[in-house]
Amino acid sequence: MFGDRWGVTEHEMARAYPCDDFVVSPALQVWRGVRVNAPPTAVWPWIAQIRLAPYSYDWIDNLGRRSPRRLVGLAEPQVGEAFTTAGGRQHGRILAVEPGVHLTATIMNAYLSYVLVPQEDDITRLLLKIIMQTNRVYAAAFAVGDLIMARRQLLTFKDLAERPG
Repeated sequence: MFGDRWGVTEHEMARAYPCDDFVVSPALQVWRGVRVNAPPTAVWPWIAQIRLAPYSYDWIDNLGRRSPRRLVGLAEPQVGEAFTTAGGRQHGRILAVEPGVHLTATIMNAYLSYVLVPQEDDITRLLLKIIMQTNRVYAAAFAVGDLIMARRQLLTFKDLAERPG
């Protein structure tokens, strides 16, 4: 399906993701990934801060409000908390979390996992998998729309985590 993958390898697509535990036979599966030139300890706080804003195209999914560009020192995410805030309203729920390793949530009938995979030389692979039960027409539209938005989000996290000090 067009838009079902961006920036991931076949191996990364084949691996198990925590979101897989929440949907037995998903009708839609999409994968996103980016190489971050920073260790997981620099990437994780930005993933955890998704609770404050979507970090994508703010003019679309955050009513023009800019996602924070500084870490605010949030406590670690907890199961049951809101997943994100967009346009001043909380959305979704965190379903599972292992600090520094993954954040798994649900939003808009989708289940998603952000997974941090440490590499050599303080490199992190930031992977995102989204799954859901849906019809084929919606799945195709979702995959393309998400490709645009998730790509921007992951690239924003990459840029923020790679910034000096």
